[in-house]
Amino acid sequence: MPKPRKQINFLRGWPAPTLLPTTLLSAACQRVLADPVEYTEMQEYGSLHGMSRLRKCLANWLGGHYGVDPDPERVCITSGASQNMITILQCFSDVHYTRAVWVVAPCYHLACGMFEDSGFAGRLYAIPEDDEGLNLEVLEQRLLDFEAQDKKNMEKKPFKLPVASRKLYGHLIYTVPTCSNPSGVTMSLGRREGLVKLARKYDALIISDDVYDLLQWSLTTPVSAIRPPEMRLLRLCDIDRALGPCDNDPHGFGHAVSNGSFTKIAGPSVRTGWAEAAPAFIAGLARAASTRSGGAPSQLCAAMLAEVVENGQLQRFVDETVRAALQQRHGLMMDAIHSHVSPLGARTRAASLKGCDVFGGYFVWVDIDSDFSTKFIADVLRSEEDIIIGHGQMFTVHGDGESASFDKSVRLSFSWEAEEDIVDGIKRIGLALARIQANKEYYLKLASALSSIG
Repeated sequence: MPKPRKQINFLRGWPAPTLLPTTLLSAACQRVLADPVEYTEMQEYGSLHGMSRLRKCLANWLGGHYGVDPDPERVCITSGASQNMITILQCFSDVHYTRAVWVVAPCYHLACGMFEDSGFAGRLYAIPEDDEGLNLEVLEQRLLDFEAQDKKNMEKKPFKLPVASRKLYGHLIYTVPTCSNPSGVTMSLGRREGLVKLARKYDALIISDDVYDLLQWSLTTPVSAIRPPEMRLLRLCDIDRALGPCDNDPHGFGHAVSNGSFTKIAGPSVRTGWAEAAPAFIAGLARAASTRSGGAPSQLCAAMLAEVVENGQLQRFVDETVRAALQQRHGLMMDAIHSHVSPLGARTRAASLKGCDVFGGYFVWVDIDSDFSTKFIADVLRSEEDIIIGHGQMFTVHGDGESASFDKSVRLSFSWEAEEDIVDGIKRIGLALARIQANKEYYLKLASALSSIG
């Protein structure tokens, strides 16, 4: 019997074990557990905003990266980006008062479920991307059309009781502005400014997943700790801050929150992230009832992370190990795609930010010229090559697939598999695509049979 081929998983958006700072975290944990000053606070419930030491050094790190004044009062510690998304929705949205959720498309495939779990099923609307990010013309036109058709709901009262420490928003906007998952697109600065102004105009809260900002690299030069301006674009919350007070926001909650995470830079298991926004917003978020009851999120891991952020060890690890490895992995995948898949009609994005030789994140988005949907191609790859990919339909906005469909696209992760398996996997994808093209009638019958089965 022929030797079974190794399974290659291009769907998994996890960091490879070699990209995790295990030694740093182990040493940091031993240090903080040996220091009574550290472990006394760490083992208690902690302040609602989270460990002050981590908030301060994180504010300094991010302030230096983005070129903004650091302010720990704009930062609270969270249990990670996903769990914090739910807390944001609990605190600042209302299923009766918040009328719609506008989602960049293609979208992170697990984000829609979080909105649906929070009561917004059937109210998610897709806004397509172009090479500069979320299309503002489409967004504003859809907002105008929505408000014209939905006047009867404009005066709805919220279910939630009014609380001085919170603001309920009329709309929500979800985006990943830097190295978007899945497309890899980075939103231009002009587009970011326009999006914040739209959010202010229509009383919307932008929930910005800023998880890949620190994981960017040049396409032409080795990784350096000194990042050029195109790798340090202002976040949406920074732009909102710079614009100052807004007429429909007299209490200064702002219209953008940065949802950050240590998952991609210190490991998913630390279950620690941060939110940055206006101090009033952060105070309201930190006072969620679950936090008041359970205490500050991730106290032990927050203490470990404070240790390695404050002394600069994590920053050096990101620069010297993580970014360099991702640059190498991305280059290998792109070279393999150009050699084995592009000749069959596939297209990829060369850079994340239009006009700049920069890429980042974990994923390559590939458009495939085929008579078959990528869902069918994914099924063929799984059964014939034991290769797992993210097909385009996974990344449509739930309930609004007609506004932005991706039947001819796939997402490929280069963060998880070993370098040699990245190359081998792309070769096998190319062979499978060539086989499908050469045996079109057979695969048309197979697709029809699978479709009839459902």
